[in-house]
Amino acid sequence: MTRAEHSGGPGAVGPGALGLGALGLGAAEQAAYELLVDQPSATLADLAAGWTRPEALDAVLGTLEERALVSTTPVPPVRYSPVAPDVAFGALLADHEEQLDQARQHVSVLDAAYRARPDGLQAGTVIEVVTGQRAIRQRLRQVQRGARRQISCLAKPPYFDNAGTTSAALDLLRNGRTCRTVYARSAIEHPGALATVEELIRTGQQSRVLPDVPVSLYLADDKLAVLPLRREPATADAAIVVHPSALLDALVKLFEGLWQRALPLHSPASAHEHRPAVDQQRLITLLLSGLTDEAIARQLGLSHRTVQRRVAKLMSDLGAHTRFQAGVQAAMLRLRQTRGPGGGPD
Repeated sequence: MTRAEHSGGPGAVGPGALGLGALGLGAAEQAAYELLVDQPSATLADLAAGWTRPEALDAVLGTLEERALVSTTPVPPVRYSPVAPDVAFGALLADHEEQLDQARQHVSVLDAAYRARPDGLQAGTVIEVVTGQRAIRQRLRQVQRGARRQISCLAKPPYFDNAGTTSAALDLLRNGRTCRTVYARSAIEHPGALATVEELIRTGQQSRVLPDVPVSLYLADDKLAVLPLRREPATADAAIVVHPSALLDALVKLFEGLWQRALPLHSPASAHEHRPAVDQQRLITLLLSGLTDEAIARQLGLSHRTVQRRVAKLMSDLGAHTRFQAGVQAAMLRLRQTRGPGGGPD
C-alpha cells in the first residue's frame, strides 16, 4: 500500500495531515510532496494522473521547487523528484526547535518575574477561578497538554468534559504519559461507561475504583490541580486551578491515599475471547466495584434476571456468602489460573 493509498490519496490530505503544516506547507503542497514520494522521477503527466486537488499541479510543483523541496531534470521530458525529507525539512525543524527553546526560556523569565512580584504570595497567585463550561474545558486542556510525566485523576460525575477528557487521556497515553484514575462507583454505573474505561486500560491507563471519591480532581505532574469550585455541583460550571502551594501538596496526598485504598480494575484479558467469557470477567469486575444488579445489567446489556442468575451461580460455585466475596474469590481464582502452576510473584 502506498502512502497516498494509506492516507486516502493526495486529495484527502488536509492541513497538518502529514505533520508539515507547522513548517509552512499548505495542504496542496503537502499533497504534492506526498505524491512525489510515491512516484519519484515522474513527469508532470505521470503525477497528474494521481492528482485530485483543485489547485494547478504545475504551479504547486513550482512552489515546491522554489522552496528547494523538489528537484527537476535539466532536459525534457522534465521529471520531478522529492528532495529527501531529512534534508528538505531538517533545517526547518531545527529552526522551529530553536524558536521553541527561545520561547520556553522567555516563558521561564516571565514566570520568574511574575512570581517575584510583591504580591506573589497572595491567594490569587495560588488559586485561579475559572467560570463557564467552555472556559473550563479550554483551561483543562491546557493543564492536560502541559503534563510531561503523568495525569492523576479522581473521576466523579458531573464531569467538566467527559468525551474531551477521554480523548485527551488517550492522546497522553499514546504519547508516553502515565495516567492514573480512581473512579467513583457512580462513574462506571452508566451504560457504556465500562467499555470506555476498558478502552483506556487497554491503551495503558491504570484504573482503580472506590465506592465514592470526595471530589473530581485532575493533577498534572503534581504541579497543577483542577477541581470543581462548588462542593456538590449539579453541573461543572465553575472550577479552580491550584498552583504549587501547601493546598496542592494536600491534594496530591489526598489522591495518593485514595489510590492506595482503591480496587484495581482490569480489562478483559483478550479481545478474542468469546462473549460469555468476557461477560464473566466484566461481571467479576463490576461485583468488586460494588454495583447493583440493575447497574451491572445495564453495563453488560443483559436483563436484570439474567444477571441475578449469574451472580447466584457464581456465589454457589465458589461457596461465597456475599456478592463482594464472590467477586474477590473469582478474581483470585482467575489470577492463579493466569499465573499458572508456578504461581509467580505476589
